[in-house]
Amino acid sequence: MEVSLAESGSAASALTGRIGRAVSWLTLLMVLLTFGIVILRYGMNQGWIWLQESVTYLHALVFMTAAAWTFQTDDHVRVDIFYRDRSDRHKAWVNLLGTLVFLAPFSIFLILIGWDYVAASWATKEGSREAGGLPLVYLLKSLILIMPALLLLQSFSVVRACIFTLGSDRSRDSVPLRESDPL
Repeated sequence: MEVSLAESGSAASALTGRIGRAVSWLTLLMVLLTFGIVILRYGMNQGWIWLQESVTYLHALVFMTAAAWTFQTDDHVRVDIFYRDRSDRHKAWVNLLGTLVFLAPFSIFLILIGWDYVAASWATKEGSREAGGLPLVYLLKSLILIMPALLLLQSFSVVRACIFTLGSDRSRDSVPLRESDPL
C-alpha cells in the first residue's frame, strides 16, 4: 500500500486539495486584472482604488489559502540538507517532527494572537481607509485565521501519513511519501 502526503485519504486532505485547486485559478484573474489596471491607468488615464485593492485582496487570498495545499503537495520551500538524499523513513521523521514542533504550534499561536484582531475588525465591519476603496477589510483580515486553520487541518493528514510510514515494514525500503516519488 502506497502512502502519499498529497493524498493520505483523509477528508482534511481532500478539502485542502479542493481549496488549493480552486484558489489557484485566482492567479489568472489577478494577472488579467493587473493587466487591465495598467491599460486603464496608463493608456486611458483612468483608475479606481477599489480595482487596485482587489488585486491585493486576491493576492492575499491566493497565498494564504493555498499555503496548506502547497504543504500537502510537498512543494513548499524546504532546507534539503537533512532531507533530499535520505530514506523515506528519515523523511517521515523530518516531516513528523517539523509538523509537530514547528507548524502546529505556530499555527495555534497565529490563531490565538489573531483572534481578537480579526474579531475587532468584524465588530466594526472595517473597510478601506482610502476613499473609494473596498469596504471588506474585515474579510481580508479573516484570512489571518483561515490560513493557520487550513495548515492545522493539513498537518493532521501529514502526521497520519508519517505515522503510517514509520509503522510500515516497507518504509525501510521504498514507500513514496508523495505521489510523484517513484515506488
